[in-house]
Amino acid sequence: MQLHSYPSTKTKRINALDALRGLAVLAMVLSGVIPFNGTLPAWMYHAQFPPPTHQFNPKIAGLTWVDLVFPIFIFSLGTAIPIALSRRLSQGWTHLEISLGIVKRGFLLGTFAIVLQHFRPTVINPESTPEKWQLALIGFGILFLMFVQLPMAIPKWINLAVNLIGWVAAIAILTQIQYPHNAKFAEFSLYRSDIILLVLTNLVIFTSWIWLFTRNQPRFRVGLLGVLFALILSKSAGGWMNHLLSISPIPWLYRFEYLKYLFIAIPGTIIGDKIVKYQHIDDQYIPKTWNRFRLGGIVILMAILILNLVVGLQARLLPQTTGISLILLIISYGLFKDPSHPLEQLLNQIYHWGIYGLILGLAFEPYQGGIKKDPTTMSYFFITLAIAIFLFIILTILIESFHQTFWFQLFIDTGQNPMIGYLAFANLLWPILELNGWTPKIEALTNTPLLGFLRGVFYTLIIALFVSLCTRLKLFWKT
Repeated sequence: MQLHSYPSTKTKRINALDALRGLAVLAMVLSGVIPFNGTLPAWMYHAQFPPPTHQFNPKIAGLTWVDLVFPIFIFSLGTAIPIALSRRLSQGWTHLEISLGIVKRGFLLGTFAIVLQHFRPTVINPESTPEKWQLALIGFGILFLMFVQLPMAIPKWINLAVNLIGWVAAIAILTQIQYPHNAKFAEFSLYRSDIILLVLTNLVIFTSWIWLFTRNQPRFRVGLLGVLFALILSKSAGGWMNHLLSISPIPWLYRFEYLKYLFIAIPGTIIGDKIVKYQHIDDQYIPKTWNRFRLGGIVILMAILILNLVVGLQARLLPQTTGISLILLIISYGLFKDPSHPLEQLLNQIYHWGIYGLILGLAFEPYQGGIKKDPTTMSYFFITLAIAIFLFIILTILIESFHQTFWFQLFIDTGQNPMIGYLAFANLLWPILELNGWTPKIEALTNTPLLGFLRGVFYTLIIALFVSLCTRLKLFWKT
């Protein structure tokens, strides 16, 4: 078997990938803090939870910007896995060491999901009480201690001691905490966990192992998606396959249904492979053939393509959306031709995967009643994958080619420290606002739809600045 070589030379960091991950996290924050009183249009919420009631309706097909947040993050996760694991291979790690590292990461992320959910304000108590907000703040502090990685200048033993204090504090509190309003789980339970983080835990473990053992056979990796599709169809048909796939050795951690997001994560690893190759190329003296006008044209066309998909699919203008998308793909195809510089070649290769994902997703659109996030449809996986790829192309050109890092720094910093950003509002900013009595005053001043949305933007900006500060201080949460 021919093995790839993984040079130990210093590699280029792709800030666009951090920016994409940070954009997903901050968009997730924004989607959770915008008004839910029915004053904003339907495209400001998940398509299956429309205003004014926000009651789940699985019959509604469509795609909003909120529905893009999770798949964009999953794509970023999948793309980052080859980058991280190939670095370990270049450092001489064995398959066993890397496999144990994957298990460790899965354990930490799963623990994070469970501990966080026990300290969520909405889980602690449905009523607003000082004790609830104080406990939420304590939860943030405990998670900080448990998972923080201190700057390199601080001795390792101090970092380990800080983490140990956090773990001991978490065990001490969670063994005593009570949830009297919850008849099913009145005390600590492994089944009480953050579903988003739980899905990510499964994806991290399975995607990492799949990449590790198929890194030299990407076609086989893509072929696994066909097997996954067959298993999903067989499970939906019932019978022995449904019973087999419903079995879970760890029911509070793993379910077969979580693996459906491999349709996004595994193609992300293909993009990650191409990024790894680009990172090891010294392109400093290689001339570029694509000028700024051409690159700018690509950015504009990719943005129009994304906007066309989101607006058209939500409005259910399916023939028009498909036709316009195909025209835009044909036009932009000419702009991606004849790459010579390594970055141009990278963009060209990524774009072709975007084309494939989009055409496949549009072909699946009528299947399962149209595109839906919940219950998730095949069209959702591949169309959101394509949108994530096109968005990554935009950020790569703006940051890596046009060198506009300054305008995306908050996204980059958040992308390097995503876990803090994920819970900083619910367990830090929100409790502070409530304990000081500021929430009703702010809401009274922002009681119109526009001002309510701007309030959400302001909260999101505060979170972004806080996470950026932690990143600049080299305080990272490692899970």
